[in-house]
Amino acid sequence: MSKSYEIAILGGGPGGYVAAIRAGQLGFNTVVIDHQRLGGICLNWGCIPTKSLLKNAEIFDTIKNHSFDFGIKVTGLEFDFAKIIKRSRDISDRITKNVEMLVKKNKVDRIKGYGKLSSKNQIDIYDESGKKTESIIADKIIIATGARLKMIPTIPVDKKNIITSTEAMILDELPKELIVIGAGAIGIEFAYFYSVLGTKVTVIEMMDTILPVEDIEISEALAKNFRKRGIEIFNSAMVEKAEVKGKKVKVTFKHDDQTKEVSADKVLSAVGVTGNIEGFGLEELGVEIFKGHIKVDKSTYETNVKGIYAIGDVIGPPWLAHVASAEGIHCIEKIKGLHPHDINYDNIPGCTYCQPQVASIGLTEAKAKENGYEIKVGKFPFMASGKAFAIGEREGFVKLIFDAKYGEILGAHIIGSEATEMIAEIGIAKSLEATGESIIKTIHAHPTLSESVMEAAANAYGEAIHI
Repeated sequence: MSKSYEIAILGGGPGGYVAAIRAGQLGFNTVVIDHQRLGGICLNWGCIPTKSLLKNAEIFDTIKNHSFDFGIKVTGLEFDFAKIIKRSRDISDRITKNVEMLVKKNKVDRIKGYGKLSSKNQIDIYDESGKKTESIIADKIIIATGARLKMIPTIPVDKKNIITSTEAMILDELPKELIVIGAGAIGIEFAYFYSVLGTKVTVIEMMDTILPVEDIEISEALAKNFRKRGIEIFNSAMVEKAEVKGKKVKVTFKHDDQTKEVSADKVLSAVGVTGNIEGFGLEELGVEIFKGHIKVDKSTYETNVKGIYAIGDVIGPPWLAHVASAEGIHCIEKIKGLHPHDINYDNIPGCTYCQPQVASIGLTEAKAKENGYEIKVGKFPFMASGKAFAIGEREGFVKLIFDAKYGEILGAHIIGSEATEMIAEIGIAKSLEATGESIIKTIHAHPTLSESVMEAAANAYGEAIHI
């Protein structure tokens, strides 16, 4: 006899396991199903292990290039690449075990296996060999199956020479040369990591700038920094093909109306993602799919099939772990009959964890103008920050965009040390519809990097003290 649940969640990533825990907190009889360790791509192969790698690179870069600035003499500096990789994997292992414990603590059942919907209330479970092991019944089913790398025929990933971010995290040895195709957050983070460790890195991006979703001034500042590091960048470049030639991979692309070729030991494909919608029985049930993702009501996250919901990367952009988690909590609370405010997708922070870090929220300057706003823009360089000077992190700036009519903050863009931490202040401010004046009049501790937010706001209104 099949076991029955009130809520069954298919997928245990940042959307699925968070939804499961919230469901447990609210008293639902809940099960979460995933064939891998809980945590999804984020905890196992993305957010957490990559931040470990990036911290290694940051420390090495600081010691190698800036230790003498702090009066520290270092000789014979070297790194152990295998240990760098192992540290990253060990951290991932520890975090995912903690998630399994949290799920258990909240009285959520855990089934390891591949789930497939055989009806809108039944999920059949299969093992690695494809053998059906059990079935469960659920009143509500939440699809949280995430996304995967978008495969392009002209860039044939073989996971050995042409790799994805997963393989890039567990290479046996440091490549001498690396070509990164795609300059979004994933591509840029790996470009930084490998460049710092001595790999010759080339970045190819089809859009006009790296990090194309960011404000143009931020993207240009980061590109300048990367070029100083020796990273070669080709913007507005369209890859025609990548092919393995002996021990090298040759990439052919169009740039400035010319056909160009570059070669490297490894090519990292970071060209975007697509939803994991196949193999779960969605088509058979008539679940509506739009542009490779599950279509949902963004107030309830219910699909067109009553009782079936979807959250996270599988429903489309923004493909961010914190968005998936927020959607999971919101979905469960709606099912419970609570009345959470709908998620404001205009107030989602985005972060890139290279050095200098990049973080943003809300509208870019160009988008604000495109939307018809008359704006005030304030900027404050870390070069003018006492704290940045003291800690040796003077590169970058804070840029704030305000509605000139009402003073409401429309967007914030930061490049520099700890940008990914500083952006939270603007997230709270924006959610409370803060104005430039309220930010200026909020006393910020001195000396801190976050003072730069206050100074940038003051600069927009001609009141900045330190520039």
